[in-house]
Amino acid sequence: MTDTNLIAAIVFGCALLHTFAAKSVDLLGRRLPRHAGLFHLLGEVEVVFGLWAFILIALMALLEGGAKAIAYAESRQYTEPLFVFVVMVVAASRPVFDVMERLLAQLARLLPLRAELAQVWLGLALVPLTGSLITEPAAMTLAALILAPRIFRDGMPEWLKYAALGALFVNVSIGGTLTSYAAPPVLMVASAWGWDSAFMAAQFGWKAALAVLINASGVSFLLRRHLNAADAPSFKPAEPTLPPVPWPVAAIHLAVLGAVVALAHHPVLFLGLFLLFLGFTQAYQGHQQPLILKEGLLVGFFLAGLVVLGGMQQWWLQPIVSSLEPRTLFFGALGLTALTDNAALTYLGSLIEGISDEAKYMLVAGAVAGGGLTVIANAPNPAGVALLRRGFQDESIGSLGLLLGALAPTAVAALAFFL
Repeated sequence: MTDTNLIAAIVFGCALLHTFAAKSVDLLGRRLPRHAGLFHLLGEVEVVFGLWAFILIALMALLEGGAKAIAYAESRQYTEPLFVFVVMVVAASRPVFDVMERLLAQLARLLPLRAELAQVWLGLALVPLTGSLITEPAAMTLAALILAPRIFRDGMPEWLKYAALGALFVNVSIGGTLTSYAAPPVLMVASAWGWDSAFMAAQFGWKAALAVLINASGVSFLLRRHLNAADAPSFKPAEPTLPPVPWPVAAIHLAVLGAVVALAHHPVLFLGLFLLFLGFTQAYQGHQQPLILKEGLLVGFFLAGLVVLGGMQQWWLQPIVSSLEPRTLFFGALGLTALTDNAALTYLGSLIEGISDEAKYMLVAGAVAGGGLTVIANAPNPAGVALLRRGFQDESIGSLGLLLGALAPTAVAALAFFL
């Protein structure tokens, strides 16, 4: 262990504490209105890790020189933050969202439930499972936009909002395990361990689907008395005055989304395609709504900061992972995921030589099961926070509330994978 490693661990710990205290920091702005803007900035969860990443780089520059600090920052892989930003913006565009709402409207009519209850159940169950096809960040974006006006609104008890948020985060985290490319923690090990989509579906997928259905059904049951037809909007565009989206425009948006997913590991290509997409949305503004560029950029900034800070934590994380027995590793991974990104955790596991097949399963199962406990536990979680926080009291999401809301869904996911 070097001085730089120790400082990096301390900075990482400060970032974690800042994340958990973000809501309290934001509220300080009311007591000190002169600096309300600064406290609001520091209380933005998406800003935290990017801010502390800059602090770490500055400290590294003082200790080892500017050249080494810059070299470290440039040695990190930022493909995932860039991808999450792009896929969030494309998935949240009006034509894609309109297609998803129309599809869910047809499915809602087939369920033996009240329309508003069926809408919520589909948003908590089916949409997270589509993450195995369109990737978890895209599924999180669509689910958050669908559920926001139905659950995360005035009049809904705050504890039920946290229960729904916890279930959504857990379901998205495990809902991407039906394939080998959609969930970041699975993607980190799939190539190294030879796990293909058939293996994932057989070993993880059906268990994940069962847990997703149980979680969605449980939360929908709790919400049933608070979902009224007068309060919950039907599946239709948010602004009825807008003209319908022509099918060629919707088809192009869906094609771009599919291409971005297919090119997820090639940032030069999907960023170039994204620039063309921005030009297309400008050319057909009449069929668009404002793109969520700000929210997407904040989430990308958060994840990029996590990449910088997380890259210096291998010295203490990997010995813990490698020293645990398979069954203990499951619970260790579940707990550690709450403190660090689950993809980073499984990546460290992939570097361990001679790890048994049982330990491989337990590591990944624990990592994805714990993906809803905190904002940083799973890469798509910051996207959900960015899109849903305005529906909570003080327009911020408390870390304790999220943890409590995710405990029961996490237990269901853990039982499904462990037993």
